[in-house]
Amino acid sequence: MAEGQIMKALSGFYYVLSEGRVFQCRGRGVFRKKNVTPLVGDRVVFQATSETEGYILEIGERQNELVRPPIANVEQAILVFSAVSPDFSAKLLDRFLVLVESKRIAPIIVISKIDLLDGESKEEIARYVHDYRRIGYDVIETSAVTKGGLDELALRLRGRVSVVAGQSGVGKSSLLNALRPDLRLKTGDISTHLGRGKHTTRHVELLEVAGGLVADTPGFGALEFDQIELDELPHYFPEFRMYGEGCKFRGCLHIAEPKCAVREAVEAGEIPSYRYDHYVSFVAEMKERKPRY
Repeated sequence: MAEGQIMKALSGFYYVLSEGRVFQCRGRGVFRKKNVTPLVGDRVVFQATSETEGYILEIGERQNELVRPPIANVEQAILVFSAVSPDFSAKLLDRFLVLVESKRIAPIIVISKIDLLDGESKEEIARYVHDYRRIGYDVIETSAVTKGGLDELALRLRGRVSVVAGQSGVGKSSLLNALRPDLRLKTGDISTHLGRGKHTTRHVELLEVAGGLVADTPGFGALEFDQIELDELPHYFPEFRMYGEGCKFRGCLHIAEPKCAVREAVEAGEIPSYRYDHYVSFVAEMKERKPRY
């Protein structure tokens, strides 16, 4: 028996990297009986049946698990948002940040296509970068064309398991290609009619990039908050956690409660008003969802 990590899952086969070699493995029937599916990123024990094939016998305990993309043991999420084409969306970014924080995955915000900015849009993006850095997020401005920010991104990837996420057309594959040109990942031209890129990534695979492992995926398909309880939501806004300690009531939702320190911080300009507006809309969305049984 040997140990390894699943690097790719495709058509019922799991490609396990062990001591520099890749084994094409199938899962034992016991996994199906237990309703357990091996995931990319899983650390596994397997039995080699030849120089290149084998069977997975055990799956190690998972640090975390994502459904879409189906991957386990992710250490950080590289959230790629383009400055333009498609336009930067702070509300969509905040949605991603909540989902990533809820999985206890460290987020890194990457703003791509910086080379396409003009004067006015450059100032707007600079304000967002300042705001998110002040909250405590790691923000990297990049360009696959000028190579700006790529060295900084490569440093963050080294020695870690990362998932790259973001809406289609933001340049995820372009960035990975710039970091490792031999990948030749397909890049979808942005569809200006729909304002979204074509899906060009077909399966989940851990790729060796800049000394780390990176999952290039079709992006997060499920962006609903169905796995998050309403009273947990404030915890996934780091600046709310800090100011929330000053609220009069424990468990304050920061909506209509009296003497709410978070709302006071918003009114004082210490918390960006758009962050609070996004939070309020997320609360309303969660209140409208059907109860889970």
